[in-house]
Amino acid sequence: MAIFPQTRTAQPLPVIALRPRRTGAQGGGRRLPSLRHIGPNWYASVMGTAIVASAGVALPVDVPGLRAACTVVWALSAVMLVTVLAARAGHWLHHRDQARAHLLDPAVAPFYGCLAMALLAVGGATLTVGVDVVGVRAALAVDVVLFVAGTAIGLVAAVVVPYLMVVRHRPAPGTASPVWLLPLVAPMVSASQGALLVPHVAAGQGREALLLACYAMFGLSLLATLVVLPLVFARLVHQGPLPLALTPTLFLVLGPLGQSTTAVNQLADAAPGAVAGPYASAFGAFAVLYGVPVMGFALLWLALAGAMVIRATRDGMGFAMTWWAFTFPVGTCVTGAAGLARHTGLDALTWLAVALYAFLVVAWAVAGTRTVRGVVSGALTAAPVPPAAATARTR
Repeated sequence: MAIFPQTRTAQPLPVIALRPRRTGAQGGGRRLPSLRHIGPNWYASVMGTAIVASAGVALPVDVPGLRAACTVVWALSAVMLVTVLAARAGHWLHHRDQARAHLLDPAVAPFYGCLAMALLAVGGATLTVGVDVVGVRAALAVDVVLFVAGTAIGLVAAVVVPYLMVVRHRPAPGTASPVWLLPLVAPMVSASQGALLVPHVAAGQGREALLLACYAMFGLSLLATLVVLPLVFARLVHQGPLPLALTPTLFLVLGPLGQSTTAVNQLADAAPGAVAGPYASAFGAFAVLYGVPVMGFALLWLALAGAMVIRATRDGMGFAMTWWAFTFPVGTCVTGAAGLARHTGLDALTWLAVALYAFLVVAWAVAGTRTVRGVVSGALTAAPVPPAAATARTR
């Protein structure tokens, strides 16, 4: 009987203890609580939307109404970019403790590469698709601003995130994830998007410098990917399949493969007039000699990742923001195959690009619909489910 009075007097204590903290880190969480769990992974939705527009106009076939549809999708991606940037700014302003925790979380920090790629993807889509709406001068100005910002952020992320992994994150052996590739792919996106700007630079040192800088970023990203990818495959072989919610991230491996193929083809297109004739011809040959084998490996990985996703679906994989991994990486394979079709004239590569684009559109529609539904219901802005609870739900 004596314990009841004690519990009654103890109940108000937590309320009293919480009052002084309302102005601190936890108190900040009371303002705009819906933004507390908006992490950098939300930029993946912007990337996945922008690539639908860019890949659509890159297809080597003429589909009636496709360019108009891509223009609408580009406009949507621009709106989404502004919205997510504003949400992330609010996140840092009102939930700084959570933002710092994300940066020091080895599972979340790599997604900062998505910020760079979102800026670059929307910028490139503006120059290739949005130009029909805003005009050449405005489209070029927007692309230059987003390219400079995205490239700077991407290069910083490519250094800072691996640095944090070494000195702060210290992930355990056998825990490599395809997510680790995200900050490393950003410079590759800069390489391909920079190729679109090369013809707009005055002939001479500036144009050649931009072209070769893009090739340097291509090499930076490619060699870094070659370091990380074996770790990812070793993790799969020795530790088994990824958790259900992370299984879609296997598609992220397609990003550096498709984006690098896109980059070498677009850079080959930009090389004439930027470098001497022999080098321009060599870059054109390199685009095919590099792109065809890499596209072959991309198709192999697509089949493997697809089989793992089918297995996870049978085991009860539910929707998560990781489903956006089905969009941008596949879109880079579309633009890569389209570039190879352009340089080789092979119909087989043309139809490969069309087939991949059909998959991309379906994946984007599904991911977009489920995301809107999750935002409206509040499920995607709620606190993440603890691992133990998530495991219990799947049983």
